Amino acid sequence: MAMRTVLVTGGAGYIGSHAALAALDAGWRVVVIDNLSTGFAWAVDPRAILVEGAIEDDGLVRRALVDHEITAIMHFAGSIIVPESVADPLKYYRNNTVASRALIESAVACGVPHFIFSSTAATYGIPDAIPVAEDAPKVPINPYGSSKLMTEIMLADTARAHPINYAALRYFNVAGADPDGRTGQSTAGATHLIKVAVEAATGKRESVAVFGTDYDTADGTGVRDYIHVSDLAAAHVAALDRLIAHPTKSVTLNAGYGRGYSVLEVLDAVDRVTNMKLDRRIEPRRAGDPPALVSDNRAILQTLDWQPQRADLDMIVADALAWERKLAERP
Repeated sequence: MAMRTVLVTGGAGYIGSHAALAALDAGWRVVVIDNLSTGFAWAVDPRAILVEGAIEDDGLVRRALVDHEITAIMHFAGSIIVPESVADPLKYYRNNTVASRALIESAVACGVPHFIFSSTAATYGIPDAIPVAEDAPKVPINPYGSSKLMTEIMLADTARAHPINYAALRYFNVAGADPDGRTGQSTAGATHLIKVAVEAATGKRESVAVFGTDYDTADGTGVRDYIHVSDLAAAHVAALDRLIAHPTKSVTLNAGYGRGYSVLEVLDAVDRVTNMKLDRRIEPRRAGDPPALVSDNRAILQTLDWQPQRADLDMIVADALAWERKLAERP
């Protein structure tokens, strides 16, 4: 059997680098395309091939698809900061929607049969019911969510018209780092709570902002479903296996644990793991933040050969903290 090769876009970034590791560890050949605008060449495992460039560069992408005989694409490249999407919507429609359209067109043109898309729970907006299931209304409340939902729609339409199937995984809040310390969240100016909290725990920040304490939740702070990035990466490989086994079927699945934690509960976990007390600063709500977002994850557990291995908040925090300390030692 020929070596199966997957193209990982944004594979020098946080989630993409973990997915590349998971694919490599599962025996796939991996080619990474990344323009290194927010990713790092050193985050790409030496077993993978790194192609530096943009996914909307049709010539570059199609050469890579053909030269490396790509069987599947995992698409992570894009912009991900919700408040920035509110302030600069056109950047998000360009980097997420327009660039994804170009990538999907290249996949069709080069006959790549399988496509995995990193979507988001932001496609739901403020859900009527918690936990939120895949068939809940998609009413995004920020351009980030809209830009991702548009890509889901393009994939569905493309799969009806062409011999390609796809898995769209709607992530909840991704956190943690590779337990073996091979990669982690390395971007400067990150806005994700656990990343911000471990930066504060290692002295990179003086305090942690708590945005809004007047939500309709148990303690007034926002509630989120945190998924360990290594579990999420494993779900991508499982999704790839599913697409290959069922070449005419596409799936859209929530990627979460089905359990929510409030901002204060997460900060308590960081205090426990570090044996410190973080300085918490109360701030007003941020634009575009729903009060609670927790996945109904029954579909992913039933559809994929996947079981979470690291569904423990303290474990997620400990892995994130270990990576933050490692990052602090980098030259």
